[in-house]
Formats: sequence, C-alpha cells, structure tokens
Amino acid sequence: MTIQTLVILGVFAPLLGAAIAGFFGRRIGNIPSQAVTTGLLFFSCAVAWTVFGQWTWGHLEPFTIRLAPFINVGDFQSAWSIRIDAMSATMLIVVTSVSSLVHLYSWGYMAEDDSRPRFFAYLSLFTFMMLALVTAADFMQIFFGWEGVGLASYLLIGFWFKKPTASAAAIKAFVVNRVGDFGFVLGIMTIYWMYGTINFAELFPLIGTKAGTTWEFLGVHWSALDLAGFLLFIGAMGKSAQFFLHTWLPDAMEGPTPVSALIHAATMVTAGVYMVCLLSPIYEYAPGASQIIAIIGAITALFAATVGLTQNDIKRVIAYSTCSQLGYMFFAAGVGAYQAAMFHLFTHAFFKALLFLGAGSVIHGMHHEQDMRKMGGLWKLLPVTYAVMTIGTIAITGLGIPGVGGFAGFYSKDSIIESAYASAASGHSAIGMFAFFVGIIAAGLTAYYSWRLVFMTFHNKPVWKEEEGHAHADDHAHDAHAHDDHAHDDHAHDDHGHHGPLKPHESPWVMLVPLILLSVGAVAAGVVFAPHFIGHHEHEFWRGAIFVGEHNHVLHESHEVPTWVKWSPLILTLIGTAFAYWIYVAREGMGRRMAERNGVVYRFLYNKWYFDELYDAVFVRGFRAIGNFFWKICDVKIIDGLGPNGAAWASLKSAARLGKIQSGYVYHYAFVMLLGVAGLLTFAILAWGA
Repeated sequence: MTIQTLVILGVFAPLLGAAIAGFFGRRIGNIPSQAVTTGLLFFSCAVAWTVFGQWTWGHLEPFTIRLAPFINVGDFQSAWSIRIDAMSATMLIVVTSVSSLVHLYSWGYMAEDDSRPRFFAYLSLFTFMMLALVTAADFMQIFFGWEGVGLASYLLIGFWFKKPTASAAAIKAFVVNRVGDFGFVLGIMTIYWMYGTINFAELFPLIGTKAGTTWEFLGVHWSALDLAGFLLFIGAMGKSAQFFLHTWLPDAMEGPTPVSALIHAATMVTAGVYMVCLLSPIYEYAPGASQIIAIIGAITALFAATVGLTQNDIKRVIAYSTCSQLGYMFFAAGVGAYQAAMFHLFTHAFFKALLFLGAGSVIHGMHHEQDMRKMGGLWKLLPVTYAVMTIGTIAITGLGIPGVGGFAGFYSKDSIIESAYASAASGHSAIGMFAFFVGIIAAGLTAYYSWRLVFMTFHNKPVWKEEEGHAHADDHAHDAHAHDDHAHDDHAHDDHGHHGPLKPHESPWVMLVPLILLSVGAVAAGVVFAPHFIGHHEHEFWRGAIFVGEHNHVLHESHEVPTWVKWSPLILTLIGTAFAYWIYVAREGMGRRMAERNGVVYRFLYNKWYFDELYDAVFVRGFRAIGNFFWKICDVKIIDGLGPNGAAWASLKSAARLGKIQSGYVYHYAFVMLLGVAGLLTFAILAWGA
C-alpha cells in the first residue's frame, strides 16, 4: 500500500466512524459505537505518525493528491485535495493524537450518558473536518473545514441541549465565529480578485508580483495585501478566540470536558494560528497586517492571563490559559517567527489537552464539582491525576533552565519570547519589544494562576469534607461562575447513581492511560522536536512549507539574544510561582480573604474586563433596539399600517358606512333608481344638445 493510499484512508476514517455511530448508533448500541469510532481514530493516528516519521527522519517529499472536483464556476476552480508537507504533517499528528486519546478517555468520562453514540459521532465528525482543513490545497477546502469544525463545535458545546446555559453557549460560539468568518470570506475574495486563483501551489509564487498593489478609498491608498492579510486574520481571531472575538471560548466550557480538551485546547482553536503560518508568503509581504497580528496576539496573551488569576471554575481557568497561549502563538507569527509559533502549537497540544483531561478527572472524582473553592487536599486521593496535572503545570509555565533544558513549554514559549526580542533588536518589527515585555509578564501570570489551580485543588484544607453526609455536589447550589459539567437533565447522571457522602475517588484506568500518554508528550515533545522545528534541522524539516523573506532572520537571531533575555522568562515564572505558594499555601486563606474584599481590580478581572456586559449593552441590546424599531415602527405602524392593515381598515370603515344606507325598504331603492334615471336623461339631453 502506497503512502498516498494510506493518507487517504487515514483522512476519511473518522468520517466513516462518524457515519456509523451517527446513523446506526441506536441499533448497534453504545459499546460498538465507541469501539468503531475510537478504533478508526487510532488508525488515523497511526497513519499520521507514519507520515510525520517519514517526513522528519525519512525522505518523504511534499505531494498533493487530487481526489475530485469541488467547485468549478468559470475561472473559479477548486478541487478536493489532500496536501502533505511539513505543516499538514505536523497538524495531522496534533489532531489525531489528541482526538484518539480523547475518544478513549470518553469511554470512562461519558460512561453513564445515554447518548454516547451521538457524542462519539460528533467527535469523529469534528476530527474529519479538522483533517480536511489542515490538508487543504486551496482556500475553498480550508473554508469547508473551517465551517465544518464550527458546526461540530456548536453540536458538542450544546451536547446537553436541555441545559439552557449549554444551548446559549453553543449559540454564542456560533454567532461570534460568524463575525470572524465574514472577514475570512472577504479576505479570500480579495486574494482571488488580485491573483485569479485560490490554489496555494499557484498562488504563493505570485504573491510578490503584486506586493505594491494599492486601493484608493476615501482619498487614501491602502495596501491590497495588507488588507487581504488583515481580513484573513479576522477569521483567525474568531476561530482562535483572540481579543475582541474571545468571549465565546470560556462559555464553551459548558460542553463535556473531553470536548474542551479536543476542540478548545489542542485543535480547533489552533486553526487560526495554522492558517496564518500557512499563509506566510502573504504576511511576509504584508508588514501592516503582521504588526496588527503581533499587537492583537500580545494583548490577548496579557488579557487572558489577568482574567485567569481570579476565576474559580477549574475549566475556565484552563480556558483562559488557552486563550493566553494562543496569543503567544499569534505574536510569534506577527514578528515573523512562524516556526516558533508552530512549535508552540505542537507542544501546547500535549500539555493543554493533559490539563483539560486532568481537570475532567478531578471533576469526575469530585462527582462533577468544578468550583475549586470546594476542593482541596485531593493529592492523596487522586495521586495519578495529581502527578499528571503537576507535569502539565510545569510544562505550561515553561519551567526550565536556559542551556540545560526543561519540559515542552520551556522550549517553545521561550523561543517565542526570544524571537520577539530579536525582531525588535534587528529593526524588523518595532512591535517586537512590546510583545517581548508582554510575553515575560504573561509568563509570570501564567505561573501564578496555574499553580493557584494546583494548590487550591490538591493542597489546602479539604473543603469537600465539610459536605460529607450531604447529597453529592450536584445537589448544591453553584454560584454564577461555577457551572455543573453534567447538568440536571436527561443526559447527565451521577457516576455512582445514588446520593451518598461526597468521597473523592481516582478515575478509572481508561481515563488515566490517556493522561499518562499525554504527560509523556508534555515532558519530551520539546527536547525531542526543538532541533527540527526551530533548531539546526529546521531547513530540512520545513522544506519551504513556511516562507521566510530574505530580510527575515528573526528565528536565527533569536538564538543570539543577550543572556538576560534568555533568563527573564524563568525569573518571572519563579516569581509567579512563589506568589502563588505564599498566598495559597504558606498563608492559606489569604486568597479567599482577598476575594472577599471585592476590590475594584478584583471585580474588573473577575468580570473578565466587563466584555460580556459591554457587548450585551452595545450589540445585544443595541441590535434588539434596532430590531424593535424596524418591527414596531417601520413594519407594524408604517408598512402594515399604510399597507395591508391600512387598506383593511379603510375597507372596514367604508363598508360600515355604506352598510347604513342599506335600509331594506323598497321605496328607498325605487327612489335611488329614479335619481339614476334622471341623471342619465340629464346627461343625454346635454350631450345631444351639444
């Protein structure tokens, strides 16, 4: 079997699994549905690692498989294809590795849910759509996968659709992403207008030929490529939850925890980063758009990190962490370090999926409690979960010693921070210095909120002991910011099936094995793959999949930054860790007292910079007011009032008045007839007389 045939089977295997579980799940049952979808995902994962291994250590060359025509309208030509190069090979293992482990993990987490075939069908459908996106050879197929993962995200976030907050979160994610997708479509249209093609193999060599093209609007000449790059980035902002279009991501935690790990940590939210890096030939000739990407990415990294400091829902803390890490990836791409952005995407997939699934293990062991204020002292009762969560925390904080080594996040995040400094030092981007300082500050904040999560959950006084003898956590009222992962609906069940004492317990091995495998990636992915992504094997690995202009030496110059730059992330990380330990362990209860003071800064961060309230006031209420105006004034009073309703009213009034002269007396009608005859005679005499 050729590698091309193997790739085709690997890409379409999840679609087959989704079809079997979706159409026949009720007939074949829960276990067969799980087995088919999970088995096909592990097959796809094996194919992905085979391709990646041959690409990295073998002699595999880039190739594109044209499967069938997609859309052919005049000169607009699009074909369904599978493109294999360094970019797609990397994304294949990210998507399939995380997805296959999430499928396996869900065997335990969703064990008591009656809708497992539907759940596994949605998971596999999402995976196929993501594979279609990352292997696309033109913009049309990317857009197909782009919308497909949006659909699957909507279905999975609202999986427990009888829970109002889950349905609202699904709608919110769908609507916010439509805003970004509108910009994405305009960007594709702009590129096609300029070059007459959307096929990457034809497009990328032509980019430089129209680098100076401008459009005149309002008396100002605008760079066409900068405009196209900015519009495409708007699509990435929506999908990857960047500043302004980030509000859907925390609410998406209403979906089951495996969904959070698959979609909102490791795969779908990285689609925007992947697209920007894939379109490096465009952004290398669009410096204005690149600077916007760097600014938005840096602001997102800082914003999300500050909000994560005060959240109490264990999943929401990790969600804001995801948002912050995506900001790192974007500002790396914005300063020209596309390789560092892809490397952080790669390593982040392992430790962020580990943290989300580890949080799911905690939630499972705590009988679906998510509020960290109701946890504490779990390290003895959940030892494996505690160990892997600690590994994931070390990885995401980027803890490591320059020149010696560390876990996965150390290599990729430090490379981004050093690249930002190098871009500023070389004059390539003045925005780089801003991104550099934001990056090291966000590193300190990341360490604080990450270790805060560990200390509140696994250390401190066991708050759950105070609730022993009461009904389990599902029967306790949660505050407005702590949501029950398994709602009180037909799709949620207590894993014990009874109301007994709240006794935390370790998760089953079917959930722990994926955590252990992901922890291996969180430890080793950096040291093993750093030489290929950003090191001395970088040219052999990328082989032109990422275009770097002749004046862009940011990645290479990042290896030569001053010593203080290399040590800055570690120092800030240690400071953040020390503060978290002092507040939540050494001075246990200090964090709670700080929150109870409810100061201005705390309220500002706890309420997420009031973005939801601002958007509700401006957009939700604003558009509702506009809608009410057009409905009640323009539609009801003007159009209906003067049109159908007005005519009906006039007819009714006229009929009522005319009806009054219908007396029913014959002599009245005879008199009217006489008047008519007299009138006709008068007319005839006058006419003949003339």
